[in-house]
Amino acid sequence: MNHPGAAVNDRTGPTSEALISAIRQEALDLYYAHKYWCSEAVLVALNRGLDGGLNDAQAIAMAAPFSRAMGETGCLCGALSGAVMGIGLLLGQDRPYRRRKQMRSYARRVHDGFLAANGSTCCRFLSRKVKHDKKAQVRHCADLVEQAVVLAAQLVVEKQPERLTLAKPDQFIRRPSKWVIALRRAGHFFTF
Repeated sequence: MNHPGAAVNDRTGPTSEALISAIRQEALDLYYAHKYWCSEAVLVALNRGLDGGLNDAQAIAMAAPFSRAMGETGCLCGALSGAVMGIGLLLGQDRPYRRRKQMRSYARRVHDGFLAANGSTCCRFLSRKVKHDKKAQVRHCADLVEQAVVLAAQLVVEKQPERLTLAKPDQFIRRPSKWVIALRRAGHFFTF
């Protein structure tokens, strides 16, 4: 069973657009279900979707300190942090010592794309207009999760298109629970 809407290329697995869409939806579902924070949702979705090799507990352990703007400091956006960790995990697996400079340039590319779209990478700045409205803040942060995971997934698929042959959307993308679907349809989001 494929993820709804996931186009599949018989020779290579899912198309890059379908895979990125499935990863994006997985990150949003994890975030909206309040199962994971911003950085965790991004890293777990990237790891699952692009065969990063970690189990969920390992991905959460890596990403947890970056949630809520690096330990609630208000500094770096957690979603962006998760995206950069995902890039390091996925693009740095092969010869990491030799690829450090290249991985830094990839991180810079995602950073700059995120900055161009949002005007900042600082959580305090990004959330200043919605910090007193919890529902608006959750929706706003979900938008940032979506942007960050898509930027990272696009880069990984561009640099390592062979990952498309490894992806199995029916195995890593879990159908959202009835609760998540109902919340999406109703447009209600609870804070955690």
